[in-house]
Amino acid sequence: MNDWPEAWSDENRGDRYGRGSASAQPEGARAMRQVRRPASGAYGGGPGQSAPRQSAPPYGGGVPQQPAYGNAGYADDTAVDGYDSGYNTGQVYGGGGPAGPGGRARGERPAPNWRRRIKWTAITVVTVLVVTTIGTYFWADSKLNREVDLSKVIDRPDGGEGTNYLIVGSDSRAGMSAEEKKKLHTGSAEGKRTDSMMILHTGSNGDTLISLPRDSDVEIPTFVGSESGKTYKGTGRHTKLNAAYAEDGPELLVRTVEYNTGLRIDHYVEIGFAGFANIVDAVGGVEITIPKGGMKDTKSGADFEAGKQTLNGEEALAFVRTRYALKASDLDRTKNQQKFLAALANQVATPGTVLNPFKLYPTMSAGLDTLIVDKDMGLFDLADMFWAMKSVNSGDGKSMNMPISGSANGNLVWDKAKVKTLVDELKNDEKVTVSGN
Repeated sequence: MNDWPEAWSDENRGDRYGRGSASAQPEGARAMRQVRRPASGAYGGGPGQSAPRQSAPPYGGGVPQQPAYGNAGYADDTAVDGYDSGYNTGQVYGGGGPAGPGGRARGERPAPNWRRRIKWTAITVVTVLVVTTIGTYFWADSKLNREVDLSKVIDRPDGGEGTNYLIVGSDSRAGMSAEEKKKLHTGSAEGKRTDSMMILHTGSNGDTLISLPRDSDVEIPTFVGSESGKTYKGTGRHTKLNAAYAEDGPELLVRTVEYNTGLRIDHYVEIGFAGFANIVDAVGGVEITIPKGGMKDTKSGADFEAGKQTLNGEEALAFVRTRYALKASDLDRTKNQQKFLAALANQVATPGTVLNPFKLYPTMSAGLDTLIVDKDMGLFDLADMFWAMKSVNSGDGKSMNMPISGSANGNLVWDKAKVKTLVDELKNDEKVTVSGN
């Protein structure tokens, strides 16, 4: 029994494309009654009348009449029997035509999404900056030589407001070749001594830089040896301040400064000859004004004409070490050292150095490799110190020598009353009113 509808069995298909068809052409698209449903009255019937049912074609008589197709194989734009499937205009998929709303011509590239591009570019840039900053921090932190242990300092005074740094320039020649020693006029003395000493106070009422002349007359107190751990009782012995460093290094120097001033030192920073010269060269030199009359000192190698000029590392070292060409010798030299160090800090802290990796990294490398600091010193403390020195140079802070009242046995004696007032003001983080020599 054949289950196919009448006239639709395989044997009755006639000359149609499909099984057993001899024609090379595909059969026409069959009309789908559920789609080609004419509007009411399309067949001339009255309202409510349905279209007459189309009878099956005669046996072997082919298929029902189909809609006409254009040359392209698709229906014309005009609807067939009042019906438009929407296929030609793309509405079958809910869009317009090839160039209509919601669509684009075939092969046309989509317009770039600038908001999305800007968003991902910003995210990429921020990520790179964060990773670079973190990497730089750990790289720089690993270069700090934390060799000074302030926990070995005994009988320390109470701390006050703000932060106090003891900044030391030593005459260390460690790592220098014979040629470098000759070029920098450092000599070849063994060991190391302090060539300059300063206290830098940072606080909310202005920063203060105080030079401690190395010829200052001080008493060596009871102390514990940094290496031996043995206690050495104080005998009231007086000597030059730089002798404390030569006797037992940074720890005894800090102990001596604290004992003779009553001011607690929070951090210790030391740099040698070679490191100082390398930092100056790394920033491209430092501009300084040589006083009237010029400066010439065969021992330090200084030979400068008067006026504003940029000093390289070798010249800068000669400038800060000069003492025999100055009238007041050590006191004038400390003023020159303050002046130059503040100018150097100002140069290092400029956008031209900080934002230029070709200057920043060589400068940091030159400085950090030769800096010796205490074990609690961090990069943020170091940055705070440099910014404070810059503020002193710009006039927002104050620089001075330790007040001097006279001399004894060739040593400079501090003015005890003024020193006490100065220390009290620093401890309370007050504006400094004391003037130095």
